[in-house]
Amino acid sequence: MINKKWYKYGLIGLVSVVLSACASSVVDERYQAKGQDSRVKYVVIHYTWEDMPNSLRILTEGEVSAHYLISDDEPARVLQLVDETQRAWHAGLSQWKSDVNLNANSIGIEMVNLGSRQSGQAVPAESSGWQPFTSSQIERLIVLLKDIQARHGIPAENILGHSDIAPQRKVDPGPLFPWQWLAQEGLGRWYDENRVTELMQQYRQTGLPSVLDVQKQLRQIGYMIELTAEMDKQSKNVLRAFQMHYRPSRYDGVLDVETAAILRDLSR
Repeated sequence: MINKKWYKYGLIGLVSVVLSACASSVVDERYQAKGQDSRVKYVVIHYTWEDMPNSLRILTEGEVSAHYLISDDEPARVLQLVDETQRAWHAGLSQWKSDVNLNANSIGIEMVNLGSRQSGQAVPAESSGWQPFTSSQIERLIVLLKDIQARHGIPAENILGHSDIAPQRKVDPGPLFPWQWLAQEGLGRWYDENRVTELMQQYRQTGLPSVLDVQKQLRQIGYMIELTAEMDKQSKNVLRAFQMHYRPSRYDGVLDVETAAILRDLSR
């Protein structure tokens, strides 16, 4: 027969031990270190190359993902697919300045847009036929970027395109993405037009800078490029990515006075 008195006090003791163990496992969050900042350093913008249903399916069921997806509806919607504390698989093999594999320290935003896709076929980057982004998409993107920038302290120059961080294999968000509009909102870099006009005149008189100088200037901005002193394939791809971002009226990867002037201004 169980002694009720011992059973009662034994049960109380057991409960006390359990509660004590639980209490000891609770993290004390009363203190916060001053020396800290956000792990997020970059925002990378993409286009999906698919319509909305396929974009959502691929980004939720496939091996690629992004923190946010902006639809092409009217009005555009912002869908969060990955929590910002988690790593999304959007950047792949990538580099900007000394940072590599930017999945670890970036937020990825996918814009529903077919890019240069026509009739299910990929159109070469030099061809026409790019799909424009809607005003509603860009307006929603601007609001989202300002919120992300404020929360993570991201510098304006660290808002980039996929083609900026992976110029050898990516062209998104393409030449129709309105980088200048974003820059006017404090969300990216842009060049000084007066300074560029002066530099263009200078290059017309003195000739274009050397290939090595161009490569050094591209690297100074942040692009991943080898210093070969030759206008090789990798250099043309990087120059094309630069042109798509800052001089999208022509993005053939060929150096001209306007590209050289913009590059010189931005690499100061």
